[in-house]
Amino acid sequence: MLAQKHRFHGYNALNFAYKQGSVVRGPALSLKYVRNDRRQTYRVAVVVSKKVSKSAVVRNRIRRRVYEVVRSQQPGIAQPYDLVFMVQQVDIATMDHQSLQKLVAGQLQKAGVA
Repeated sequence: MLAQKHRFHGYNALNFAYKQGSVVRGPALSLKYVRNDRRQTYRVAVVVSKKVSKSAVVRNRIRRRVYEVVRSQQPGIAQPYDLVFMVQQVDIATMDHQSLQKLVAGQLQKAGVA
């Protein structure tokens, strides 16, 4: 599980990333990112809409899986970034771990974060 210091706290914290951030789009998920020099570490949020899946169980599974992949990528993220992963497809819930890890790592590299 991702440490508490690497998570967003409250909805207003996301507003900075939504307004100032740049977007890297992919087939199953998008990454909105912005450098935040007011912090010392990065922060991550995973947004899964009800349009992706009506089931809260599936949405939470997707969230947990993406957080775990980001946690495994942690040594590569050295700068204090605000990262918001926006999931667009339910396939991430059943995707094998290697493919998901490759997908998230590709998004981070496109953004220049890792």
